[in-house]
Amino acid sequence: MDAPDSPGPPGSPDSPGSPDTDGMLAEQLLRLTRRLHRIQSRQLEPIDITPAQFRLLRTVASYDAAPRMADLARRLDVVPRAVTTLVDALEASGRVRRAPDPDSRRVVRVEITDEGRATLRSLRSARRAAAEQILTPLTADQREVLGGLLSALVDGLPERHC
Repeated sequence: MDAPDSPGPPGSPDSPGSPDTDGMLAEQLLRLTRRLHRIQSRQLEPIDITPAQFRLLRTVASYDAAPRMADLARRLDVVPRAVTTLVDALEASGRVRRAPDPDSRRVVRVEITDEGRATLRSLRSARRAAAEQILTPLTADQREVLGGLLSALVDGLPERHC
């Protein structure tokens, strides 16, 4: 007789890779993502920045040279209008500035400011604290295994072309 918590035979509803198991895993990932988002949002609130603004600020900082608005929209997989709204808010707070492109008057580039860099340092700390709160129940070995599993999932995603 099987142990009560062992998976059933292949193809059964509780076997690995079955629709029920995959559905449960998807639901758990969604719940974990929502929880991480809530924790991170609470930690970002005192810094007066939204998670979407944080993502844009990180993305701007990841470029060697100031990116174009269109580059940001493509990288973030959002419509250009969404980038405009985020840049407006970050510019109003002094974290980024719009700069003309030296080669084209129609192109606008986005530069991170010193205030934006300081904000990123604070945000990275808040992000680490949120991750630590989520990962507290796991041992170092479990965290390493989880990191490998998440990398396999992320790296296995097909490229999206807009």
